[in-house]
Amino acid sequence: MKLDFVKMHGTGNDFILLDQKDVIQDYTQEQIALLCHRRFGIGADGLLILRSSSEVDFEMLYYNSDGAPSSMCGNGGRCIVKYAFDRGYIKSETNFIAPDGLHRAKVSGAEISLEMSPVNQVDINIQDYILNTGSPHFVTFVKSLSSLQVSKSGAEIRYSPHFKEQGINVNFVELLGENKIFVRTYERGVEDETYSCGTGVTAAAIASHKKEQGSSRGDWNIKTMGGTLRVSFDYKDGSFKNIELHGPATYVFHGSFDGF
Repeated sequence: MKLDFVKMHGTGNDFILLDQKDVIQDYTQEQIALLCHRRFGIGADGLLILRSSSEVDFEMLYYNSDGAPSSMCGNGGRCIVKYAFDRGYIKSETNFIAPDGLHRAKVSGAEISLEMSPVNQVDINIQDYILNTGSPHFVTFVKSLSSLQVSKSGAEIRYSPHFKEQGINVNFVELLGENKIFVRTYERGVEDETYSCGTGVTAAAIASHKKEQGSSRGDWNIKTMGGTLRVSFDYKDGSFKNIELHGPATYVFHGSFDGF
């Protein structure tokens, strides 16, 4: 079976993208894991599938590199919006359905702005923060983040007794200055550090705003291993609304896969 695909990345967080707007094809977890395998397949942090929707412009399905269906992916959401725009499926502003519900997005040249789900609860344990930005995240603040063994330290938290069953994404954050942070993320489902994580930097920006006792409007610049992102939001009475993830979405290559 020949499979046509596009490879994209959002600040180094890379995805295989399949267009199923006209023809729906399902794949097993083993097949998706093979596609994402960096030795035997195409190689990616996850698989994105674009499908038609009768209610909004399109539907986005997302699978982690282990082949299992996953929750929201912010960088993947920005990539699929760019792809849909370039294919003429949407205009510069769009509504689409993702695993965590309805999202709005806007294409402004090279930048894709994606509205994220509101966050009404942030659990705090000393310097650690737990919240859901479409996917569950653990945020902890560190110094000298460049030298941290993120894969090792992230796995220890992700597989700790409290999180082992459901899994959690683990973000390590270093404060760099006013409204600027450096974030590295260990992602469940990938089970390793990724170059960037959209829902992760969103969680990190929100946690940083709480930690630094930010004002009613937040606008954070985030350095990741794969590039720079920006997260903006409104903050009132402990809730974060109008959250937007801003950043680029980049094509890597187009191809076909004959490995099934």
